[in-house]
Order: sequence, then structure tokens, then C-alpha cells
Amino acid sequence: MKKFLSFVVLALVLVAFSAPLFAGGAAEETSALQTIKDRGRLIVGTEAQYAPYEFRDMNNNIVGCDMFLAEKIADAIGVELEIVDMAFDGIIPAVQSGQVDIGLAAFTNTPERAEVIDFSSIYEESQQYLVVAAGNEDVYTSAEALAGKQVGAQRGTIQSQLILKTFPDSQLFELAKYPELALEVQNGNIAGLVVDAAVGDSIIASSDGKLVKANFTFDSKEALFGKSAVVKKGSADFLQEVNKVIEQVVADGSYQQAYDDAVALQKELGL
Repeated sequence: MKKFLSFVVLALVLVAFSAPLFAGGAAEETSALQTIKDRGRLIVGTEAQYAPYEFRDMNNNIVGCDMFLAEKIADAIGVELEIVDMAFDGIIPAVQSGQVDIGLAAFTNTPERAEVIDFSSIYEESQQYLVVAAGNEDVYTSAEALAGKQVGAQRGTIQSQLILKTFPDSQLFELAKYPELALEVQNGNIAGLVVDAAVGDSIIASSDGKLVKANFTFDSKEALFGKSAVVKKGSADFLQEVNKVIEQVVADGSYQQAYDDAVALQKELGL
């Protein structure tokens, strides 16, 4: 009987000590925002060859209107900013794994991506260009004219999907970076490339007259892309802070000013 009573007492003691641990487990889990604050740094993933959104200046610093947004988010949280330059198609996996806190790389807000990450509010919308070799602007003016031709886009981007949908009889050609794609167009290896209007302007301006915008217009309903930041799912408190910053800089015009400044700088650098 004493052994039985001892067992019951021991069991009750274990339950008494275990219950607070289980009950408080969820509450003790550090939130995404608190993790960033405790670290003292906001880690941003980007791909720094996409002017005017993200690119390198004369001092090799990563700049651009997306980086302006990153700085504003870090300031709002009260931490330092760390920027990690990586392949575009590696940014979302890095966000998912926690390697970076947020992805800022002119991400198009799509339902497919929203299945694996959370999007911020949209901070910009942009049209799309078909960029071709000079002299071909009036050649590739329709999907039919591009039938059997290769059309390029950066790997992992929404432009790849747009090509497949708009030019079903063409062949999708993908590379990791747009400067490489621009060379493929210049060298006549592919018919053209599809890119955001602002980046297309940059590519054309830096081509020494070798590239132009084709006289082709995408359907505005299919090719007006909203841009958002991406964060790991379940980061509600952090996402709330990000959205506050986005809403503020869009409303007060400072994001537009940062965009204009980035466009001016890229022209100055010949990008």
C-alpha cells in the first residue's frame, strides 16, 4: 500500500511540474519580430542585378528602391540592416528556412507563391516589356511572329509564366540573371526577353543602341504585376510592421522618390 501511495504522489508531482511547461510552451516561443530585435539585425535577401530595384553602386554597396524599403523597415524595428545577395530563385527558399528574414527583390505577388510564403502589401505595380535586338522592334509584334522562337526570362520569375501563357508556340529560355539574357538577345541567340518596364528601360539604355522595346503590348490584365516583400509563413507580427512601413512610404511619396532616385543613379552608372 505504501508503494502504491508513493507511486501516486510521484505521478502527481511530475504532472504538476510538467503542466506549466506544456501550457507555457507556445507562449515561450519567440516570435519572428522578437527574434529580429534580439539579434539586432534585419537580414534581407535580394538579387542585386535588377536596377532600379536592387543593384550595386560605385562603392559596391547594394542600393535601389527596394533597399530603401529595407532600410525603412530596419529603422522602424530599431535594428541594423544586413543585405544578402543571392540567386533570385534561392530567395524564397532562404526565407522559408530562416536564412533571411525577408525577401526584397521586386517579387510579383502571385497565388502560387502565396502557398509557400506570406506577401506584404503591394508597394508598386509595373507593366512588362518585350526587349528585342535593334531592327526587330517591328518584326516581333505578335505571338505568331514569335512562334518557334526562344524568348528569355530570369529563372524563377513571373515573366517565365507570362511567356508560356502569352507565347504558347515559343520556347521559354531561362538564365539566372538578366544581363546574361540581354547578351543572348544581342548575339541573336534568342528572339527577345520579357522583363519589368523599369528594368527593361535600364537594359535598353545600357545596350549602346543594340536593344529596343518591341512594338508589342501585353494584355494589361495579365501583365500588370504588383510587387511585394516576402516573409516566412507564421510571421504575423513581423509582417504587420512591414506593412505599416510600406503603407507609410507609399502614402507619403517617399518610395516613389526613392524609385526616381534609383533610376537616376542607374543612368549615371550606365546600367
